[in-house]
Amino acid sequence: MAIIQVNGISKSFGNTRAVNDVSFEVHKGRIFGLLGPNGAGKTTTIRMINYILTPDTGSIVINGIVASPATQKMIGYMPEERGLYKKMKVMDQLMYLTQLKGMNSNDAKDAINYWLDRFDATEWKKKEISELSKGMSQKIQFIATIAHDPDIYIFDEPFSGLDPINSETLKEIIIELRDNGKTILFSTHRMEQVEQMCDDICLFNNGKAVLTGKLREIKSSFGENTINLEFEGDGSFLDKLEDVRINNRSTNFAEIRVLNDQNMQDILKLAMDHSEIHKFERIQPSLTDIFISTVGEDNIKEEEIK
Repeated sequence: MAIIQVNGISKSFGNTRAVNDVSFEVHKGRIFGLLGPNGAGKTTTIRMINYILTPDTGSIVINGIVASPATQKMIGYMPEERGLYKKMKVMDQLMYLTQLKGMNSNDAKDAINYWLDRFDATEWKKKEISELSKGMSQKIQFIATIAHDPDIYIFDEPFSGLDPINSETLKEIIIELRDNGKTILFSTHRMEQVEQMCDDICLFNNGKAVLTGKLREIKSSFGENTINLEFEGDGSFLDKLEDVRINNRSTNFAEIRVLNDQNMQDILKLAMDHSEIHKFERIQPSLTDIFISTVGEDNIKEEEIK
């Protein structure tokens, strides 16, 4: 069942078309990823879903209701620009924000204490937000988003500012929310996060949705045309390869996209002539590779997809 329906929305700011005829559906109990470079239109789309902006054309329907102040109450939204009050203490702020969402004080306190404990943040209760690091503030913003237990969560670049340990904790909680029947939409320019978490994706570039669907089906449709190669020795043979694109390369590793029906065995033979091969694995392409294949390198904004 589609919880969020985005139907042909467009949005311009002056002469700049930020979002151009975008459509997709987010289904109940799934994690949906909006991905693409910074500036591709993801945040503008999210703001329209949250009724912070309205589309110039097209429509957005949430739980059967056209996006409006009424649908805002159905959503837990964490914006990219964090919006905490710097001089308020953590507990006071979380109590205020959860009660704004309609929780009574006892339920709010119980929920806040639970999530503070999950994030090892109980000792921060009496600290002002201004005393917290960026990563600590990020955790508090996340708790403020989820504590009132909505059915829909929207996170804009939720992993920004978090170290690897806290990123992993956040990822586990988002997956846990999905497993408990919640519907989650989040945006990111980090492709590996999407591959680890998402059920469905919409790939943005220059304001357009260039690829939409189930992640597994999209990857499968591109075939197993990529090689993970681990070796020891002279890697200069990689420069001699033809009809390939090197997606990722380091001293003893290369991810190689095979083009134009190149024979993979020829690549293996050349590698064996120059190096000791530890791994030669044929795999589905990464999302980064799929993105480049879909839009073409010349059409990607200057901001790098990682």
